[in-house]
Amino acid sequence: MGACLARSGAPVTLVVRPESLARYPEQLQLESAFGKFSAPVGRAAEVPPCDVLWLTVKATELAPALAALTNPESVGAIVPLLNGIDHVALLRSKYGARRVIPATIAVESERVAPGHIVHRSPFARLSVSSAGRTLLGSTVDYLQHMGFECRFVDDEPTLMWGKLVFLAPFALSTTAADKTTGEILSDPAWRDLGLSCLRETAAVAVAEGAKVDADAVIAGVMKMPGNMRSSMQKDVAQGKVPELDAIAGPILRGARRYSIEVPATKKLVAAVEQKAGCVGLLA
Repeated sequence: MGACLARSGAPVTLVVRPESLARYPEQLQLESAFGKFSAPVGRAAEVPPCDVLWLTVKATELAPALAALTNPESVGAIVPLLNGIDHVALLRSKYGARRVIPATIAVESERVAPGHIVHRSPFARLSVSSAGRTLLGSTVDYLQHMGFECRFVDDEPTLMWGKLVFLAPFALSTTAADKTTGEILSDPAWRDLGLSCLRETAAVAVAEGAKVDADAVIAGVMKMPGNMRSSMQKDVAQGKVPELDAIAGPILRGARRYSIEVPATKKLVAAVEQKAGCVGLLA
């Protein structure tokens, strides 16, 4: 996101940990199906006055990241691209409902070195609440010109759960099995478990008021590139704490709230907890 926006000529500042500031170059380097290029960026340890603050951290790193936002009144809007659902309410409680514009992104990318990003998936799909249309319309147009698939979504539950219905089964199954999407789909047992998790997540989403179609999502899953790996899978492989509470938590808590049975999701969560050595991480 930063590299693409900087290439458009917009002034972009990366907000990084103070101890990492000296390691970050003055340009972002992107390798992508959208092109291979570098773009100049500023760097700071605190959020400077800005029109838009894009939050692109892991859900597990949100709390320490927000410490860099020392003057919220100097920020026009906050656009979180985190995995999960619950961060939206948290941000609104801290900074006000009008300042937070929910959004989601579906992409596989990886920071291979400070300032060096490899975009691995052939797609990048950005969905933004229609509340941000006036402020972000030109930005979304530019990203779409770059190669992003972009859309504004009127209904917030559909916006947020629409991603989770795809993400949760993908992240949980690839991590539990330590397999790529292609390997999951070619293994009957893992495929059935992952698709069962998808249908369970869709059932919770519908109960939450989202307009999602499990069959349509499954049709999209079947067309995914076979070499994709989830960020949760990569985190566990690197010994990092996975985003289990952010990704699986809303499903399990919603299932309890609406008395929906989610055995496949629970089985996958238990397998990920065991593999990551973090049993009991979910609240």
